[in-house]
Amino acid sequence: MNFSRPFPSFSAHRRRAAGLLIGLLGATVFCADAPAQDAWPSRPITIVVPYPAGGSNDVFARAIGRQLAEALGQPVLIDNKPGAGGTLGTGIVAKAPADGYTLAAVSSSFVTNAAVQPRLPFDPVKSFAPVAMMAQGPFVVAVRADLPAKTPAELVALAKQRPGKLNYASSGPGSTNQFATELLKSSAGVFITHIPYRGMAPATTDLMGGNVDVLIASGPSLQPALRSGKVRAVGITSAKPSATAPDLVPMAQAVPGYSFGIWWGMLAPAGTPAAVVQRLNTEINKIVAGPEMKAFLLREGAEPAGLTPAQFAAQIQREIPYWQKVAKEAGISTE
Repeated sequence: MNFSRPFPSFSAHRRRAAGLLIGLLGATVFCADAPAQDAWPSRPITIVVPYPAGGSNDVFARAIGRQLAEALGQPVLIDNKPGAGGTLGTGIVAKAPADGYTLAAVSSSFVTNAAVQPRLPFDPVKSFAPVAMMAQGPFVVAVRADLPAKTPAELVALAKQRPGKLNYASSGPGSTNQFATELLKSSAGVFITHIPYRGMAPATTDLMGGNVDVLIASGPSLQPALRSGKVRAVGITSAKPSATAPDLVPMAQAVPGYSFGIWWGMLAPAGTPAAVVQRLNTEINKIVAGPEMKAFLLREGAEPAGLTPAQFAAQIQREIPYWQKVAKEAGISTE
């Protein structure tokens, strides 16, 4: 068969009509494909956790990431990038493409780091687009089981009776643990010696072993130690009773005015399209407000936050100068 000749059944005008139809169909397919190529998300999303696996940032990122993947119809990958007090992984996200496919799961240490580290590899305000505050909650004030203090009032009284003899652990210089405890010390007018560790694991281990007296940390971080029976919770750092720990008394009952809260949030690189940020915010807020996730957060010592991107951004901008002031007054430094 000679394919170089036109099909005999096609007249000239029919061939022209067929050519026009093919052209129109081609244009329709092209136009339909264009939005699909630009639609977000069209590939997996990575959440960078700037801390080791197992910590509260990691636990919350994985729990929320699973449901976020279902909501968005794309895989959500968790990538742990610990180092430099959380600034290593956060810095990676700051330099990532602003396309909504790389996020950072951060916590309050994001703002306390900014308060004490003048040479960060990013600008904590200008380098990021705040997406959503996933959860918030108080810290738990824990002591070694044989310390003669079972309430906030008894702990403060003991610290006053033994000035400089009690000590407290933190996960490192400039950590949120140190900020929470130094703020308590100044508010209560007591002196407790600081013993910094390289991370929460060794700090908690030494508290369980009776080598340190006090550790103020998040509920998820302290749960294994509290279940061991070698550590006792004496209070929480919120100003009022919290649903996260209904059986614990706020430290503010013994130290009027004292309050310290921790939050967990998601950041995107600056310049991420506003529509993508808003979609992520909407989906994350739906997830944390759902009964399953809400119950999970409560078990882990946190509650849904539900802030808009603008509200989250405003809180970050308020907190940095506040913690800079606290750090200066308490002499908190990473150097």
